[in-house]
Amino acid sequence: MSTPEPTTPDTRAAQRSRWLQGWGPVLGLVLLCIAGALLNSDFATVDNGLNVLTRTAFIGIIAVGMCFVIISGGIDLSVGSMAALIAGCVIMFINAMGPMTGSPLLAVVLGAVLSIVLGAAFGLAHGLLITKGRIEPFIVTLGTLGIFRAYLTWAADGGAITLDNDLSDLYAPVYYGSVLGVPVPVVVFLLVALAGGVVLNRTAYGRYVQAIGSNEQVARYAAVAVDRVKIQTYMLLGICVGIATLLYVPRLGSASPTTGLLWELEAIAAVIVGGTALKGGAGSITGTVVGAVLLSVISNILNLTSIISVYLNAAVQGFVIIVVAFLQRGRR
Repeated sequence: MSTPEPTTPDTRAAQRSRWLQGWGPVLGLVLLCIAGALLNSDFATVDNGLNVLTRTAFIGIIAVGMCFVIISGGIDLSVGSMAALIAGCVIMFINAMGPMTGSPLLAVVLGAVLSIVLGAAFGLAHGLLITKGRIEPFIVTLGTLGIFRAYLTWAADGGAITLDNDLSDLYAPVYYGSVLGVPVPVVVFLLVALAGGVVLNRTAYGRYVQAIGSNEQVARYAAVAVDRVKIQTYMLLGICVGIATLLYVPRLGSASPTTGLLWELEAIAAVIVGGTALKGGAGSITGTVVGAVLLSVISNILNLTSIISVYLNAAVQGFVIIVVAFLQRGRR
C-alpha cells in the first residue's frame, strides 16, 4: 500500500500558485463586479453588461490568438497597427467592389474574406521572419508595428478612409445586430474562444505549442516541427486580428491612423492577467477570456464612477501588466 507524499512548504507554495493561476482572475472579476455594483447602480444592468461584453469582443478575439503566441514563447506588438491597416484595406476594397460587382452584399462578403486573408498573410510574414530569418519576435513585430500604421496613414493621406453610406448600412448588422438578444460580436467572441480552447487542449498542435514554450530544444529532440508550429501560431493570431477587424469596421465605418491604438497592450494584458506564463509554456483560453472581460470591467467602472480620469485607462492596464509580471517571476 502506497503512502501519500509528505506535504512540504515548497509543495504548499506550488499548490497556492496553481490555485491563484486558475482562480485568481475569476476571483478578481467577481470582486470588481461587486465593487462596480456598489459604486454605481447602472453597472449591474443587462444593457451595461452587454455593452461591456461587446467592447470586450474585439480585444478578446485577438487575445485568444495572442494566448497561443505567448504560450509558445513569442510576442506580437503589431496587432493594433495590423488591425488598422486591414480595416483600411477592407474599406477601400469594399468601396471599389460595390460598383464593380453591382452587388453591395457580395462586396461586403468579399471584404470579410479579404480581412481574414490579410490577417493570415501578415501572420505568415511574421512567422517566416522569426523562424527562417532568426529574428527575435519582439524586433520583428516592433518593426511591423510602425510599417503597418505608416502605410495606413499614407493611404488615408493622414485622415480617414470612410465606407460609402449604402455599403455602411448593409454592413452595420455585423456590429449592431444580435442573435437571440446577444450582440453579434459577443457571439463570435464566444465561438472563437471555444474553438481556441478545443485546439489548445484537445489537439496535437495545442500540445506542441505548449511544449515549444516550455522548452524549445527538447521539443526539437522530440521531433516536433518547431518552425512550422510557430508559423502556424502567428498565422492563427493574424486570422484572429482579421476576424476582430471585420467585426469592428461597421462600428465607425472608417479607418484612421488612430484605429486599433494600444490594442496590443490590451490583448497582452488580457492574456497575462488571465494567468498565462509570460515566459511561455503554460496558459489557458478560459483565463484569457476572463482577463479580457476583467480589463473591460475596470474601464467600465472608471467611466461610470469617474474615480480617475478615463484618459488613464491605458495607464491602469500598464500597471496591471507590470504587477502580474512581477508576481509571475521565474514561473514557466
